[in-house]
Amino acid sequence: MIRLISIFMALGLTLAACGQGPVASDGSSGGQIYRISRGDTGKIQFRMLDSVNALRSASGQAPLELDPKLNAAAATHARDMSIQNRPWHFGSDGSSPIDRVQRVGYAGKLVGENISETYESELETLAAWMEKPDTRRVILSPDATQMGFSWFQESNGKIWWTLVTGSSTLGAGPV
Repeated sequence: MIRLISIFMALGLTLAACGQGPVASDGSSGGQIYRISRGDTGKIQFRMLDSVNALRSASGQAPLELDPKLNAAAATHARDMSIQNRPWHFGSDGSSPIDRVQRVGYAGKLVGENISETYESELETLAAWMEKPDTRRVILSPDATQMGFSWFQESNGKIWWTLVTGSSTLGAGPV
């Protein structure tokens, strides 16, 4: 466990230097609002993918691939949570995470979904997810082979993050 935390801290500090705005010595945004520009989408998604894969590697799991359909499902839900003004796994139309991945035409199976409402960066959010057994299980699931990641940022700076993992392997299912 100490090895996993050490790897994550080193990765977080290294990647935090690539982020938006001021960064404190602990890798956090230092109390500043983390602003995301339109041009940062690819950078943030791949920074999250690299961070997730570093954590998976440290846990002996295979790396994930970023999937555009899972990204679309994540983006839809992040915006919908903002509209509803609550972080939860059901859409304003009653949709579940399974419904959302099917709607975008994802041919695999949903493994899990992590959500967050915060003013923190993607790396701070990942660190928070890794602290909780249920959200850590979604990230480190041996069934997962693909990942989608997106967000919606409100004008006040609040960010609604959604990470979805899926499997192109038959027989895998929600964790």
